[in-house]
Order: sequence, then structure tokens, then C-alpha cells
Amino acid sequence: MRRSTLTHRLHAKKRHQAMIVGVVGYTAETWAQVKATATDPQCFENSFEQWHKAAVAARREFLRSGVKAIEYQIDPAIFAAWCAQHQQENNATARAEFVSEKLGEAYGQSGS
Repeated sequence: MRRSTLTHRLHAKKRHQAMIVGVVGYTAETWAQVKATATDPQCFENSFEQWHKAAVAARREFLRSGVKAIEYQIDPAIFAAWCAQHQQENNATARAEFVSEKLGEAYGQSGS
């Protein structure tokens, strides 16, 4: 019986580890609050219901492609404080960075 090489074992391990991405989550109320203060409100759908439908479809698409999408619910007050602390505007880039940082903290990974 042939012994597997280290490279072979690492590739096998990597295939079994799911890629994970963080996605922004909202309630109807928090969606409206974050959109109202966003510098890029055009990036939001016209209604929470439209956003929710698009978010569900996006998570489904991630799953189909082997990517696990973890939703992080944004608290508008905490996000606003984070933006002030990091000298960021409320825009898509900041929202994504905030979610990534918070999920990294939750899963014991550092983003820097």
C-alpha cells in the first residue's frame, strides 16, 4: 500500500474545508436605518422585501458553489460607532469590512 504524501494529504484536507464568506444581514428596521445614513443608498434595493429576496438568492448561489455564507446582523448604532472609530463612511466597502471583522472576531481570526 502506497503512503500518501504530505502534499496529497493537504490537498485532500483543503477539499473538505468549506470556503466561508460573511454577508450583511438586516431586519426590516435596521435595513431602513442603515440605508438612511448610507453614502451609497443607490446600492440598496428599493425595499427590504426586495433586499431579502436578493439576499436569500445570493446565499443559495454561494451554497451551490461550495461556499458557506454566514450572515451577520448589523446593529446600526454599533456600525455607526465602528465607522467613526475607523474613519469610514457608511458605504458598501465599510459594511463588508465591518461584517468581515466581526465574523473574524467571532471565529477567532484576525483580519490584519
